[in-house]
Amino acid sequence: MVDRPSIVTAGDSRYSVGMLRLIAVALVLLVLAPAQSRTQETAPADPARWEEEIRAFETHDRSVAPPQGGIVFTGSSSIRLWTSLAADFPGMPVLNRGFGGSRLQEVTAHVRRVVTPYKPRQVIVYCGGNDINAGRSAADVLADYQALVSAIRADTPATRVAYISIAPNPARWAQIATVKAANAAIRTWTTTDPRLGYIDVYAAMLGPDGQPKPDIFVEDGLHMNPKGYAIWRAVVGPHLR
Repeated sequence: MVDRPSIVTAGDSRYSVGMLRLIAVALVLLVLAPAQSRTQETAPADPARWEEEIRAFETHDRSVAPPQGGIVFTGSSSIRLWTSLAADFPGMPVLNRGFGGSRLQEVTAHVRRVVTPYKPRQVIVYCGGNDINAGRSAADVLADYQALVSAIRADTPATRVAYISIAPNPARWAQIATVKAANAAIRTWTTTDPRLGYIDVYAAMLGPDGQPKPDIFVEDGLHMNPKGYAIWRAVVGPHLR
């Protein structure tokens, strides 16, 4: 006698016990998926990985001391690669202290070495995209930026701090929802303090179709070419004090 799979009747539908078991397993996996993703986050920020770059800044400062009370640009590689910064803002006491592909927590860890020693009257920050790429949420990015501002203010309370919005990079377009959420959260928070600013480069980097302008990025789709930096120059300039 051949065993037949038992059948469970539910309304007008008939399901085998085996099929119900498969459905149950699928539901369990669906429920566990968020928890698994949380446990598989990338490694935490590691300030020590940028030590060589930070020491290079310090070595330079010992030979040619930057002026006090200027405008310090800091953050990740889009700042580091802004090599035309001084030429783009002639007559402005700008200083580039961007390093590596840094994350907000890493900038905060080095703030007393690359930001506050210059007693800046203004700090311009571009950072957060690498954080999102590493698995940080929009809420995490906001909290990390708030911590950075607090670290700057701890040493230089009167310093004004402005945040350049996270750019819409083609290489990370899949993360754009989180980018928008982080930008919106930081923009809202900056309205709570007149010494804070928000610089929106995001909109200026999009074409009429709502997609990133294809001719402002280098081949990696992440970093900008001179056309991209020309956009930043035009948008950032009016915010400098």
